[in-house]
Amino acid sequence: MIPRYSVEEIDKIWSDDNKFKIWFEVELAVLSAREELGQIPKGTAKSLKGIEVSAERIKEIEKKTRHDVVSFITAVGEKGGDAVRFFHQGLTSSDIGDTSFALQIKECSSIIKKDIDNVLEILKEKALQCKGLPIMGRTHGIHGEPTSLGLKFLTWYSEMKRAIERFETASKKAEYGKISGAMGNFAHLDPEVEEIALRKLNLKPEPISTQVVPRDRYAEYIFALATIGSTIEHISHEIRHLQRTEIRELEEPFKKGQKGSSAMPHKRNPILCERLSGMSRLLRSYLITAVENIILWNERDISHSSTERIYFPDAITLTVYMLRKLAFIIKDINIYKDNIEKNIWLTNGLIFSQKVLIKLLDKGVKRDEAYNIVQENAMEVWQKGGSFKEKIENDKRVKKYLNKKELKNLFDPKSYLKNEEKIFKRVLS
Repeated sequence: MIPRYSVEEIDKIWSDDNKFKIWFEVELAVLSAREELGQIPKGTAKSLKGIEVSAERIKEIEKKTRHDVVSFITAVGEKGGDAVRFFHQGLTSSDIGDTSFALQIKECSSIIKKDIDNVLEILKEKALQCKGLPIMGRTHGIHGEPTSLGLKFLTWYSEMKRAIERFETASKKAEYGKISGAMGNFAHLDPEVEEIALRKLNLKPEPISTQVVPRDRYAEYIFALATIGSTIEHISHEIRHLQRTEIRELEEPFKKGQKGSSAMPHKRNPILCERLSGMSRLLRSYLITAVENIILWNERDISHSSTERIYFPDAITLTVYMLRKLAFIIKDINIYKDNIEKNIWLTNGLIFSQKVLIKLLDKGVKRDEAYNIVQENAMEVWQKGGSFKEKIENDKRVKKYLNKKELKNLFDPKSYLKNEEKIFKRVLS
């Protein structure tokens, strides 16, 4: 990931130093398992445990071998004694690489989980703060009927909650390693070695592998990240829409000293939300590669390998970066209540048309007749202006069924929120 968007904790997990450290831990776990089974001398793993091999030395050897795992084994061999002959015995590169990959993913998952929990808490808090605040609801970008700003935040909370449930399932499915040899058929090591070694590493054994762990596990993981990204974009896209000058109901934080434009000093652009939208597109694009990586030749090829070195760390970094940026936006979001109320009345009461329609139906008016009465008055206000409430009050057809007091009660934005508390209980219970 480019430095501008990098996340230090994630960078460390995917660094070469950490990768080779984990490779060494996997190799030692295998040796320890073989010791327990009496296959190699006791103390073999302990005699190698103190060896320190630098990433620089491994890379130097790789210039000649052009194989990272062979270079790693060679570097260890330079510092080990007689016990080195048991190091990597019966294993293939993917035993180490895929098992280590699962450990790196597991470590990243714990960070992602904490960041999603933080976003959920902030969304929940904001939803409760804004409960009971009517805001214009829109479909197709057109005013529909009032809803509440609290329900808007609660919707985002609920969507993010589903995203974390999806992620938790996918992350568990990625916590599988393999110590099954070149073709995955345990030709040179017993399955018991795999079971013991992976138990020591807190991983589960792949039930059946080829030379690699099946890549559908990782595709599902990236899908979970992509849906997190899409939920983030859903939220940021709505904030961008409501930040438009002519609406200006919500606005992402604009800190002291921040500049919106090199040319126009008045600008307060939704740059963070736009950034999140762009990043979400990139995150979804990784899913294509992850799905295509499922398809490998025979028991294995390495068409997946080069892409995973790039897109997997980047996808995780993007997800963490986006979650943290979203948390910042929601926590300090600007809410313009005057504009929210002004926009509710922007259409001169047209948004209450369904309430009038339903009241006429309750009074016994046939649906087609009631709909035509309401629509005729609404279209006149839409095209010529004026008050929808006054138009309705002065319509002789309406007067036959409704008095002014009954009509007045229909034009209250808060009446749309009569079941808001029930929705909150349903989501937060």
